[in-house]
Amino acid sequence: MDGVDFGILPEGCISHVVSLTTPRDACRSSQVSSMLRAASESDLVWERFLPSDYREVLSRAVDPVGFSSKKELYFRLCRSILIDGGNKSFALDRATGKKIYMLSAKELCIIWGDTPRYWTWISPPESRFPQAAELISVCWLEIRGKIDVKTLSPKTTYAAYLVMKLTDEASGFNSPLQDACVKFRDHVSSHKVHIQPDAPRRSRFGIRGPIIIRHRPLRLRQGQSMLPPPTLPEEEAQAEPEEAREATGEDARRVPQERGDGWREVELGEFYVEEGAEGVVEMSLTEVNGGNWKYGLIVQGIEIRPKEK
Repeated sequence: MDGVDFGILPEGCISHVVSLTTPRDACRSSQVSSMLRAASESDLVWERFLPSDYREVLSRAVDPVGFSSKKELYFRLCRSILIDGGNKSFALDRATGKKIYMLSAKELCIIWGDTPRYWTWISPPESRFPQAAELISVCWLEIRGKIDVKTLSPKTTYAAYLVMKLTDEASGFNSPLQDACVKFRDHVSSHKVHIQPDAPRRSRFGIRGPIIIRHRPLRLRQGQSMLPPPTLPEEEAQAEPEEAREATGEDARRVPQERGDGWREVELGEFYVEEGAEGVVEMSLTEVNGGNWKYGLIVQGIEIRPKEK
């Protein structure tokens, strides 16, 4: 902007201009000059970057959130806070200020979740919530969550992620695969996921390698010969259902990804929040058709955050 002297503009005017940008741009502009630094750090700027309902969210915080400026508050919320009795967390996307929610396992509907024979509640030190759900054994896996779309940022594409990990003894997730689904009004986003893609692959017969069919000893008559026991071809014995093969490339979202906080996440689906949208978003992970027993899944919760472009 050659020829423009910002020095002749009131600081409030400059702050207003900066507030029309993004949090990232405001931080960058503060490095240009002392005048822009003062303007870009004003409460007028960072109040605009905070969601309109931030006071209501703060009233639901488990612990009081202290701050000396709106900029300090903004970046404090980027680290997430616990709300609603510790059953949810709230955060802001650092670059855009879009809202992020995470529903704890206690906030989800887990079939048989209150039956100790099938699920137990543990307190992993790396979990942001007081408790997480650990799967003992079920053949009917069904985990569901929901969130009011009015609590999310408008004009934003969101994705829902199951935040989980597996124990060393985890088993039963190789086949059939799990069904992930996100529903919002008439929109349905669904696909198969494989939450244990690195599990030892088994053949449909349950073991690796060629299968030898053993016979009892036979008495041979004169002129008869003993043929070697029949075997199945190596590739057939090791064959597995097509759907159980690990997804790669553009299908990478269908297997768990590392989060950097000691947990993994798998995308359940996505949806778009229009301006003024109303309704409830429903999210689920299920596997109810195979009948096989599953073990060792630990669920921290479901995170709903803006989808990266």
